[in-house]
Amino acid sequence: MISKASEEYLKTMYILKKQNNNIRVTDIANKMHCTKPSVNKAINTLKDNALVNYESYGKIELTKEGEELAKKIIEAYDIVYLFLKDVLNLTSEEAKEEAEKIKRAIDDDTINKLAKYVHKVLGLNDLDCGYDINKEKCRCCVRRTSNKQIN
Repeated sequence: MISKASEEYLKTMYILKKQNNNIRVTDIANKMHCTKPSVNKAINTLKDNALVNYESYGKIELTKEGEELAKKIIEAYDIVYLFLKDVLNLTSEEAKEEAEKIKRAIDDDTINKLAKYVHKVLGLNDLDCGYDINKEKCRCCVRRTSNKQIN
C-alpha cells in the first residue's frame, strides 16, 4: 500500500508517459509544482514498491503493476468527478478541484459504491456484474455498456 502522495506521483507519471511517451524528473516536478529532490524521493519510494524502474539520471518506466495502479487511481478520480459534475451539478472546474481532494480521502470500497450509484443515476448500467475498481474485467464491462448506450 502506498501513500496518497505517492499515488499522485504515479498518476502524474502515467499521464506524462501517455502525453510524451517518456517520463522525466523535471516534467514531474513542473507538473506537480514541487522540487526535483521531492520527485526523486517519490520515485525511490515507488521503486521500492516495484511500481517503477529507475536508475539515477536514467529512464523512468512504470512497471506493469505501476501502470495498472495508475489506471485505477485515474478511474477513481473520474468516478468522483462524474458524481460531482453530473449528479451534484458542480462546474467542471469546481468538480476537478473537489474530486482531487475527495479522491485522496476515500477508500476503494467507497469508490465502488459511488461508482455503482453514479452509473445508475446516469443510466449507464446497473453494475450488477459485481463492479469492483480492483478488477479489470468489470471496468471493461462498464465501459462496453456505456459505449453501447452512447452510440
